[in-house]
Amino acid sequence: MTLVGKKAIVTGGSLGIGAAIARELARQGADVAINYRRHDAEAKQVVAEIQAGGRRGLAVQADVASFTDADRMVTQVVAEFGGLDILVNNAGINRDAVIWKMTEEQWDEVLDTNLKGYFNYCRAAVPIFREQKSGKIVNVTSINGLRGKFGQTNYSASKAGIIGLTKALAREMGKSNVNVNAVAPGLIETDMVRDAPQQVLDAALAEIVLGRLGKPDEVAAVVAFLCSDAARHITGEVLRVDGGQYI
Repeated sequence: MTLVGKKAIVTGGSLGIGAAIARELARQGADVAINYRRHDAEAKQVVAEIQAGGRRGLAVQADVASFTDADRMVTQVVAEFGGLDILVNNAGINRDAVIWKMTEEQWDEVLDTNLKGYFNYCRAAVPIFREQKSGKIVNVTSINGLRGKFGQTNYSASKAGIIGLTKALAREMGKSNVNVNAVAPGLIETDMVRDAPQQVLDAALAEIVLGRLGKPDEVAAVVAFLCSDAARHITGEVLRVDGGQYI
C-alpha cells in the first residue's frame, strides 16, 4: 500500500485523530495539508513531522464551517502542491446536552462544523476530482451516528448526516472513478477523551468487546487503506473502528 505522489487535505489535522491521519498519509508517501482554527503551534508541529519524513506539509488556518475558507484552502493546496488526490474530512466538535437543555447555538455550532464543514470541503474538491477522473474522499463519522447517544442529539445527528452524505456522494461520483467512504470510530484515546469523567470511560469500556480504548493510529491506518488503490473497489461504505463497541 502506497500513496507516493498523492496530494492530500486532512481537515482538523492539528490534534488527535486528524493529526494521526495526516502523519500516516505522509508516512505512506503523500504530501499533506491540514487546516486548523486555533491550534497554531500543534498544526506547525504536525507539518514539521511531515516534512521531517521527506514529504511536503502545509498548515492553513481555515474555519471548516466557512464555505469561502474551504474554497480558499483547496485552491491554495492545489496551487502549492500541484494538484489534489485525497480529501479526508475529520474536523468536528461536540457541545453535549440533553435536548431539553440544548441551546440553538449548541445545535447550530455542531451541525455547521461537523456536517456543513464536510459539505464545504467536498463541494470545493469534487470539481477537481471530476475533471481528473480520480480521487478519494474519506469522511470521519462516529458509531454514534449509527446508533445515537444520550445527551448528543446534535452530535449524533451531524454524524448520521455524514453517513448519508457519504452514500449519496458515492453515487454521484462513481462515474468519475472517485471513491467515497466513511470511517466510524468508537471511543478513541485522545486528549479530550482522557480528560472525560471516569464513569464515562468505564461505561464505554464496558461496551467495547476488545476491552480497551482505540488508538488514533488505528483509525489512521484504516483511513490510509481507503485512500489507497488497495481499496479501489470500495465505495459508499462505513467501516467501524470501535473494538466491537457497536455490537
